[in-house]
Amino acid sequence: MAVLTFDKNELGNLEYSLRREMLATDRIGGYMSTTIVGCNTRKYHGLMVAPIDDTDRAYVLLSSLDETVVQHDQSFNLALHRYRGVYEPRGHKYITDFAYTPTPTITYRVGGVVLRKELLWIHRRTQLMIRYTLVEAHSRTWLRLRPFLAFRDKHALSKANMEADGRSYPIPGGVRCRLYDSFPWLYMQTNLDSEFVAAPDWYYGFEYREELERGYDGHEDLLTPGYFELELHRGESVIFSASLDEMASPGTIDDIYAASLARRTHKTDFISCLEHSARQFIVRRHGRTEVVAGYPWESADPRRGLIALPGITLEQNHKEDCIACLDTLVGDMRDGMFTGDASAFRQADTPLGFFWVLQELARHTGEAFVWERYGGAMKQLLDSYRRGVGGRVALHGNGLVWAAADNVPLTWMNSVVDGVAVTPRSGYQIEVNALWYNAVCYTLELARRFGDEPFVREWEAMPERTRSSFAEKFWLPGLSYPADYVNGEEANTFIRPNMLVACGLPYTMLTEEQRFGVLRTVEQHLLTPKGLRSLSPRNPLYKGRCEGSPDERDVAGKNGSVWVWYLPYYAAASFAALGDAFLPRAEELLASFEEDIQSDGIGSLSELYDADPPHAARGAVSEAWSVGAVLALHDMIERRRAAAAPAPSGRASGAKRTKKAGKEKIR
Repeated sequence: MAVLTFDKNELGNLEYSLRREMLATDRIGGYMSTTIVGCNTRKYHGLMVAPIDDTDRAYVLLSSLDETVVQHDQSFNLALHRYRGVYEPRGHKYITDFAYTPTPTITYRVGGVVLRKELLWIHRRTQLMIRYTLVEAHSRTWLRLRPFLAFRDKHALSKANMEADGRSYPIPGGVRCRLYDSFPWLYMQTNLDSEFVAAPDWYYGFEYREELERGYDGHEDLLTPGYFELELHRGESVIFSASLDEMASPGTIDDIYAASLARRTHKTDFISCLEHSARQFIVRRHGRTEVVAGYPWESADPRRGLIALPGITLEQNHKEDCIACLDTLVGDMRDGMFTGDASAFRQADTPLGFFWVLQELARHTGEAFVWERYGGAMKQLLDSYRRGVGGRVALHGNGLVWAAADNVPLTWMNSVVDGVAVTPRSGYQIEVNALWYNAVCYTLELARRFGDEPFVREWEAMPERTRSSFAEKFWLPGLSYPADYVNGEEANTFIRPNMLVACGLPYTMLTEEQRFGVLRTVEQHLLTPKGLRSLSPRNPLYKGRCEGSPDERDVAGKNGSVWVWYLPYYAAASFAALGDAFLPRAEELLASFEEDIQSDGIGSLSELYDADPPHAARGAVSEAWSVGAVLALHDMIERRRAAAAPAPSGRASGAKRTKKAGKEKIR
């Protein structure tokens, strides 16, 4: 299918165009995001959203930029805003085309005037550039550019106030503005001579319909300091620059724009779009490299980052990005444990997910590299679990990891409503213990291979102890699938996708028969074309649609909604059980996402989907672990295809399985 093609006849249809959002990031924590017609529908939208201090908090500085074409003393405003139920102006009626690659480009036609607008968010610096080209004109034409400023946290909303400084201060080629003293200056300049007309004014009641639909306040006021105006001739281009750094000269603007545009890649197919999206989640700032969980409202999250990391980095052989993220985590270790949200004190599973990432990394760097660089951290983390973490997480004598805290969910099912966990799972959780077993087995394998005999002697009995206790606690008579969690009061048998972790990791405690039982259960209750439901539809707690108030969405998200990030575990378990016979199903699952990059987050994938058909996209419009999961699935398919291809020397090829005590690996 053609990729990222937009129906020109539908661009004027707001139900079509406002559901399609574009995103560009600077790789240092800032981004540009709006709809394909330039109308902001979220408080998180803006042409310049960026961090301004040492924290990871981002601020909307430049909300939007209105363009007006002036001919024969008539003005045609090309912008589109919504004010409390009314769209005004309605410049989308002039749009004739939108293209996403190599950079978002909108084409307008006003009578005999054709104007092309190209938006470019510059990498590694907080700077937006927009190039306007007068493609066609039969009379003298002026272009007027009016910036709207917010200068507020992206999670907040701006309201008219007396403290805001609407003044503009002249600089070469433009002006600098700063609404509040705690913010840096915003430098707005053009590469051609233009006049800036100072006319500070508040515009009231901008309405963001997506926020209202999500149950939040969706109205704000924005301040405009005035507008730029210049005459533009046919075939001529002008570049508008908004930056936290002053451009020394018009030539500097030209040079930066040309160099940045030349580095842009063309997103020519489904996978190249996802690979481009994947690169946007990696943020390098202040000597740290982290994964932004999703856009536009999420920040770095260690759990989601580790789950996403192999897919968003290693699938493109960007192992240096993967290593940099892991080094950041390891560099923050204290007393043998990760810190902050990466600690088992807050996320019982996250430090154990670190080992799974190392297993994926080893395919690209070799296990010697992994052991030399991370072996010490691996052993420290295991020992921390054995000692216990903050009274919340402990390794019991039976070899199982216990995680519990009053109304503080410690697994990925972490939603809380009115101070109570939506999915209380205190005790032995299946995915936590599956990750624990995998971590111990992998560390032991490397220790044996590289001669760490003291560690081997100390830990070699642990896998069997864990496996035996797991079989006793989780496998209940009469069921073909394991419990979701076990504690002193119950063995919870809700059908959830967490069981897939237990059979989709390189080291599994499950027998072949048990894996088949899990896969049958998952396919019967949870599998959809978009991923895995978080709860069986037969459960009375099941919610088929993730909509309504924030609390209602939190409940639905963990009690039915479909999550993409489980697909690699499902695929790994299915390939282990079925071999290449699973390839057609895997390819079908991969293809089911192709249409998704055409809507919602353009060129990316959403955070989750409704559990009921037609599985509408929900949540963040560009989510790291969703993109990572689909790219990981693609990588599995490509490796399977390569392994099944005829060997050049006539030797047998295909997937080679090796079994060791307590594990099954696919190589």
